[in-house]
Amino acid sequence: MVTATPITTGTAMTTDAALYRLLTWLSPSYPVGAFAYSQGLESAIADGGVRNADAVRCWLLDGLEFGALWSDAVIFARSHEASIAGDRDALLEINTFARAFQPTRELRLETLAQGRAFMEVTSKAWNCELLAFLSGLKREIAYPVAVASAAAGHWVACEAALDAWLHAAVSTLVSAAIRLVPLGQTEGQCIIAALEAELHKTRNRAVDTPLDMLSTACLSMEIASMNHETQDTRLFRS
Repeated sequence: MVTATPITTGTAMTTDAALYRLLTWLSPSYPVGAFAYSQGLESAIADGGVRNADAVRCWLLDGLEFGALWSDAVIFARSHEASIAGDRDALLEINTFARAFQPTRELRLETLAQGRAFMEVTSKAWNCELLAFLSGLKREIAYPVAVASAAAGHWVACEAALDAWLHAAVSTLVSAAIRLVPLGQTEGQCIIAALEAELHKTRNRAVDTPLDMLSTACLSMEIASMNHETQDTRLFRS
């Protein structure tokens, strides 16, 4: 098997190479099973709390400002920072925090299962020294930590990687809403377009937020995630 290596050492990767990797790692076709998770959105729709495109947009906006999308963004940014600095002890502490910070059983399953799948695939197809280190530990790696480490290990700039990460996360949830509400494909794309500026705001805040300042305030989403655990009929795992 051909093993990918960073094009540069110690500096940001060329735009073409960075874009190629980000498009690959965060594509819906990358085998991490992202399509199987809804972060409690399925439960919120089933209970009638989210009924249309505007409600989906508001749900995602809250997630970007106060919820799991926000906390994952901060964890991603701090993981990338530690990885670039070569501070492996800090990276492992961030991963421990990320695993403990999950408010529900299903959200913990979501981040660890996708993190495991990402590590297995990427360490074979796009390996680098940092991924080899994490794989050798035989530990559970949270999904944002895994992707941020891969980006840093290939010298992909944090802002570009975090933009791609957030876009992929929002797109996955919109795809779930298209199937569950249901929405039309055009409505789904309008939601993604409407959230562009908010996504960039979340990226900028995350880059500047220390881990010890991270908090969330989306109790409705967390309760929806808890309710999903006992929902009778489910299409998604969270």
